[in-house]
Amino acid sequence: MANLRDIRKKIGSVKNTQKITHAMKLVSTSKLRKAEEVARNSRAYALKLDAVFDDVLSKMRNQGIEDIQSKYFRELERLEIKKVDIIFITADKGLCGGFNTNTIKKVLACTNEYKAKDIKVRLRGIGKKGNEYFSFNGIEVLDKINNLSSMPNYERAQEFMKKVVEDYLNGKTDKVIIIHNGFKNMISQEIRVKTILPIGYKIIHQNPQPSETQETITSEPSGSEDEILDSLAEKYVEYSLYYALIDSLAAEHSARMQAMDTATNNAKDLVKTLTISYNKARQEAITTELVEINAGVEALK
Repeated sequence: MANLRDIRKKIGSVKNTQKITHAMKLVSTSKLRKAEEVARNSRAYALKLDAVFDDVLSKMRNQGIEDIQSKYFRELERLEIKKVDIIFITADKGLCGGFNTNTIKKVLACTNEYKAKDIKVRLRGIGKKGNEYFSFNGIEVLDKINNLSSMPNYERAQEFMKKVVEDYLNGKTDKVIIIHNGFKNMISQEIRVKTILPIGYKIIHQNPQPSETQETITSEPSGSEDEILDSLAEKYVEYSLYYALIDSLAAEHSARMQAMDTATNNAKDLVKTLTISYNKARQEAITTELVEINAGVEALK
């Protein structure tokens, strides 16, 4: 009978866990819908910012300005890389499947790839899980910040990027990339690696011919060409990080929703298995009692 009590306790425990994972799935689903909408709107702004870059630079080139003196812009083919800063974004919480693990694996792969080319790599971390992993494994992280990936904030992202931009402009690093797990759709995520500094000419000219419906700049901005480009570049770099945070958060909710759905289904299957074991044990106990009763009756005859 003790065995039956143990099985009953296990069934009750698994059912309670199932209720918790199901509730977490519903919460993640609700948060995902909101995060997906924010990510969609933010992507529209990011695309418009790219269009502004393209339009401004096209107008400058039409005026005969071929050489750009701004440090933010480099021709990628002629760029010599000796130092690279990698900004990685992970979640502040777990229970989201391989979401954080996949990002960390990509960071390690990129780090090893650059080191194989004798390029110095510095890490800058956003997110508690990633920072804890590298700290535990004795890998230095230059800048650490938590509670930003779970609550994206433009001002905090801007403050974080100021240090990165300062190091780049002062020549302490030659290249800055962002690695994060991005939102693809409701059931999948994908690792994204984006170079944000320097801004290569190829990036600017992805859409050299604007469509007929595309809006163009009609006002004449004040200031020198380099000042205009520097101002736009700062906004571009800051918003690139902010958008990556939003994209990562949507992917995190998607991954957690899937993980909790899988956990709920596994709990349901485990309850079925335990119930079958309970019924078998109960049947065996009843059979044993009947055999003992019959044996006793036969002994009294």
